[in-house]
Amino acid sequence: MKIVHFSDTHLGFNDLDILNDENINQREADFYDAFSQVVEQIKVIKPDYIIHTGDLFHRSSPSNRAITFALEQFKIIDSLNIPFILIAGNHSTPRTNLSSPILKIFEGFKNIHVSYNQEYKKVEFERVIFHTLPHMNDETKALSQIELCEAEIDKSKKNIMMMHCSVGAFYLMQEFGEWVYPSDKEYIFKMMDYVALGHWHGFGQVGNRENVFYSGSTERTSLNDKRNSKGFALVTLGETLHVEYKEIKIRPIVLKEIECEDFENSVFDLDISDIKDALVEVKLTNLTVLQSIDIQNSAIKELFADALHVSVKREFKRSMNEAHVEDVEALSLEEYFILHVKEESKENEFERLKPKIQELFARYEEASDDTL
Repeated sequence: MKIVHFSDTHLGFNDLDILNDENINQREADFYDAFSQVVEQIKVIKPDYIIHTGDLFHRSSPSNRAITFALEQFKIIDSLNIPFILIAGNHSTPRTNLSSPILKIFEGFKNIHVSYNQEYKKVEFERVIFHTLPHMNDETKALSQIELCEAEIDKSKKNIMMMHCSVGAFYLMQEFGEWVYPSDKEYIFKMMDYVALGHWHGFGQVGNRENVFYSGSTERTSLNDKRNSKGFALVTLGETLHVEYKEIKIRPIVLKEIECEDFENSVFDLDISDIKDALVEVKLTNLTVLQSIDIQNSAIKELFADALHVSVKREFKRSMNEAHVEDVEALSLEEYFILHVKEESKENEFERLKPKIQELFARYEEASDDTL
């Protein structure tokens, strides 16, 4: 029995305010491309079952474009005559009963089985039972649903548990309302042939539990996610369990470092052969306060003009003679910064930099006022 397990596709996610040739947010288009790649691999693999463990959409009320794309892809999957079992994740679950669950739109498909409403649902076939536990907002209700799941285990068939949650503190995503599976119910995992998890965005086995796996997300919802490998799990269930990671192609994230103690040579030695259309993060290391004023982000970004997006992070060098200012709390940030620069620079240099500092803080205050 072969099963394709994927998750956290977050259709409709967008970021960076960059449009592609079709006037679609480029990052949003990247998520659609990742989903399409999984579907293409499903056509080749021809598994017995397909499972998705939550967060199909990035929001519980997705855009028309995200819904339209999902319906088109589900029509393709449905035509393969392969059972597809899908559960709701926290991003696809309304926080109140006033909104209708978005996954309800897929109930008309012949081969697609959806589980939502924060309730346990058994999806049973001739040889296997899928025990689906979608995202739960209420921990008390979640406990009762887990107990329903345990009662429905049938050892004459294969049993697969599907959940969208954190199993242990390590897999917390620090998101509002995320569901943490109760540790005193983890013994149920041993009764299952496979436990398919969604929510955590990296692929992998959970601890020493040989049958419990996160498939990971198919794209990044944050630039803090530095994983350059995304994909899905191909699960083979026979006498033994075999889980294989299948990678898809995503936009790379490339890390570059500029050593500011030798700024010019460090810039000269930069390798930019791998940055085309990539997400580039540039770290300026050993940076002094005076250098930071003169080195503009725009100038750094020009060095990586072929990248899709460039973010700049500054890592300041700790000075041996840091300015000691009494009663710092009584000073504004601008005043403290000016005093620090004055102590670190020569008089002529300070007179040149002081108006630049004042202008920067004035622009910051204007920008802050505009957001109020």
